[in-house]
Amino acid sequence: MDNIAVAALLAASPIIVAGVLLLVFRTPATVAMPAALVVAALVAFFGWGISAVTITASVIQGIIVALGLLWIVFGALLLLSTLTKSGAIDSIKAGFVSISPDRRIQVVIIAFLFGSFIEGAAGFGAPAAVVAPLLLALGFPAVAAVLAGLIIQSTPVSFGAVGTPMLTGIGQGLISGDSGRFPQPVLDRMAELGMTEQSAFVAHTAVQVATLHAICGLMIPLILVCFMTRFFGEQKSFRAGLAVAPFAFFAAVSFVVPYLLVAIFLGPEFPSLLGGIISLLIVVSAARAGFLQPKDTWDFAPRHRWPDRWMGKVDPRTEEVVLEKKMPLVLAWSPYLIIVALLLLTRNIPPLKELLGTTLAIDFSNLLGTGISQTSDLLYSPGFLFIIAALLTIPLQRMGRNQVAGAWRVAGKQIAGAAFALLCSVPMVRVFINSGADFNSSGMDSMPLTLAEAAANSMGSAWPLVAPFVGALGAFVAGSNTVSNLMFSQFQFATGVNLGVESPETIVAAQAVGGAAGNMVAVHNVVAAAATVGLLGREGEILRKTALPMVVYSLLAGSIAFMMVFGGGLNLGTIVFALLVIGLVTAFFTLRRTNDVPNGDLLPDRPSGSVEDAPVSR
Repeated sequence: MDNIAVAALLAASPIIVAGVLLLVFRTPATVAMPAALVVAALVAFFGWGISAVTITASVIQGIIVALGLLWIVFGALLLLSTLTKSGAIDSIKAGFVSISPDRRIQVVIIAFLFGSFIEGAAGFGAPAAVVAPLLLALGFPAVAAVLAGLIIQSTPVSFGAVGTPMLTGIGQGLISGDSGRFPQPVLDRMAELGMTEQSAFVAHTAVQVATLHAICGLMIPLILVCFMTRFFGEQKSFRAGLAVAPFAFFAAVSFVVPYLLVAIFLGPEFPSLLGGIISLLIVVSAARAGFLQPKDTWDFAPRHRWPDRWMGKVDPRTEEVVLEKKMPLVLAWSPYLIIVALLLLTRNIPPLKELLGTTLAIDFSNLLGTGISQTSDLLYSPGFLFIIAALLTIPLQRMGRNQVAGAWRVAGKQIAGAAFALLCSVPMVRVFINSGADFNSSGMDSMPLTLAEAAANSMGSAWPLVAPFVGALGAFVAGSNTVSNLMFSQFQFATGVNLGVESPETIVAAQAVGGAAGNMVAVHNVVAAAATVGLLGREGEILRKTALPMVVYSLLAGSIAFMMVFGGGLNLGTIVFALLVIGLVTAFFTLRRTNDVPNGDLLPDRPSGSVEDAPVSR
């Protein structure tokens, strides 16, 4: 195929099929992702000349990766059901109410700040797996819980898992072939900057990534709150969310300032981790003291009035245990403290990291003789740590045999529903990625690179504005900011060189920021998060809501990157940035002055069912 446009259209067809089925026809992921897998296999075979054996090996590789994701989801589900059975959730609820009974304050602290800390420690979808079921157990609607867990998958993601998207994604993504060294254009840029170590260049690029995120991330807490009040409030109003704008911006600044300073002075490993810890200490203390707290307390309507579509098949109320005496707060939180401690130990003690991540990992080398390999490190996975924490909870919280058996039974039933969608979506991604010249007989670039090249050819000097969307595309299909950076970092740098920009690493930084924002809509993350709150089959509804903040975040990052590359004069970057700021500010003041009570939600109500009609005690 000599026509790049035709090749790009073919490469995009699996994504188009998945998107149309999920977003337009509201088809469950259990149907949409198998269809996308079939399309990807057909395009790979007939369009890229990839052998059936190689496609099969890619599918096997995807199944191995999917089993690792299911391991994480099962651990999160088991921990939630264990804490519910033990009665710890009641004490955790009371603890958050003691900080603030306002749901708007709670979602900022739990989802954004605590979620950012978990992202910094674990990454790879762990925040949504922790935050969504915790919010559900605290009394949030299931859809609200999963949206919150996904929307925060933006600012902290580039430095998740102790900097993996930077150190591995960009660090390895810029390496040329098997040389272990950066290509000559990158080395030339390093020489201009006076650098001799490749790690120094990665850290330099990471500072630009942190700068872009620090600006874009200022709006994430307010978006969280406004989405919650608009879609799940009695008045269906943005105004209720805007009422806590001062607190939301305070929380955002409390996170992004230490986040950026850590990136500048300590490197790419700890911005999200330390930013999360510092901001939690600041914001929780401020909230307890009543600083910037709204005069009114906002809560959801009584649960018996909730539409059926707000909830999934997981309802923690059915598992609650009534205790005669409240569990001490430290004891109730101990499983999460254990997870944090285990994450820090396993990610920062080199011998332990080597043992769990390499020595005890299972290598699936040269699958079917194709050269495709995959490592399964289940003992290094956050899923294993969740399970360890759940097991340690049994003696710590003095659980009985029936409680333990009930917790495992509930988690086992819930994970079964998530399996099929992930076991199809991840293999589709691996077929998509494993389509490069090393695996095809056509000599073509891989499908992702073909798409990116077609976009670059069509955009010209406007490319910095588009670069984040390529990163978001990579995260959407791969489910990982790290993999997105691995796929596109070298391409993005080369595009920057071809444009003649002084700092092509800024284009790479825009790629990384977009790759982080793409986690909001990554199919893997959506399916995994939905599974933890019983929303399997509702992925399209979730994607339609997370798509908007992803687009705004990526567009804002692109406009800032454009100005970093071409300056702050009157240009496309400043125009787009100004329009976004004016639009957001205008919407802020307009909505604050109106009642903003629409006729209904974005999705039509369905007849109420058992969840809506069920009685509940507050």
